[in-house]
Amino acid sequence: MIVSALLAFMSISGIFGKNNLSKIELDINFPQEIYARNKFPVKVTIKNKKRFLPAFLIRLKTDIFEALFPFTDIKSETTRYINISFPGRGIYRLKGSLINSVFPFNFFTRFRQLEDNIDIIVFPELKRCELYTLYVKDKKIKGEKASDKIGFESDIVSIREYVHGDPLKYIHWKATAKTGKLKTKELSTLTYQPVVIDFEKVAINDTEEKISCIAYSIVQLLKKNIPIGLKINGRLYEPDISYAHKISMLKELALYDGSAQKGSTSMSSGGAAA
Repeated sequence: MIVSALLAFMSISGIFGKNNLSKIELDINFPQEIYARNKFPVKVTIKNKKRFLPAFLIRLKTDIFEALFPFTDIKSETTRYINISFPGRGIYRLKGSLINSVFPFNFFTRFRQLEDNIDIIVFPELKRCELYTLYVKDKKIKGEKASDKIGFESDIVSIREYVHGDPLKYIHWKATAKTGKLKTKELSTLTYQPVVIDFEKVAINDTEEKISCIAYSIVQLLKKNIPIGLKINGRLYEPDISYAHKISMLKELALYDGSAQKGSTSMSSGGAAA
């Protein structure tokens, strides 16, 4: 009777354990911008496609991180965010991922291998450096010029009637007092001279320091809407302010190989992040 009970116990454990890992789908989403040595959230979603049995104690194991999903109801999904970081720039491959569970009795641990591999491009670590200060001084951008386009950044172009939604800090109080009606200052916008960074001419001996410095300068200048380009490996990225342009230059820096021959290129211009 004892042997029969044990066999029945193992049989039930096997049936429910195997069913627990069946019809489970997994989505792993990395953010588009990943920088070396900076923590970022990975979105992990488990989808239970079963019609009758919830998923219990599902653990995801990869060569980079782990995640536990205690309970996922039938025909539903559960999402977790895992904070991780990478030690350096380049391509990392998420492989050898598997899910396992000790359900139902913590007697056996059953595994299921996941076949999908994910390639992740990690951008260089961003480090503030003197290169950026060449283009920024006293919070003014070298080469800035006033434009006749209306904006909120430079000299007064005209004074007009207040329109709902205008920032209060741009109300012209003197004109308002004289006329008895709210008046708003119209200011000209600033336009900036395009910037091109020549990788070979940046006077930093350490290659990784140079790459981090250039990446930092690109990110910060684009935040100010300054058109920026990059000359590297015989390729010229023409100055632009688009997001795709930013990702292309950061990819080029992430995959830069100092031993590569001049004129070779690691990524094509205008690419999108993996």
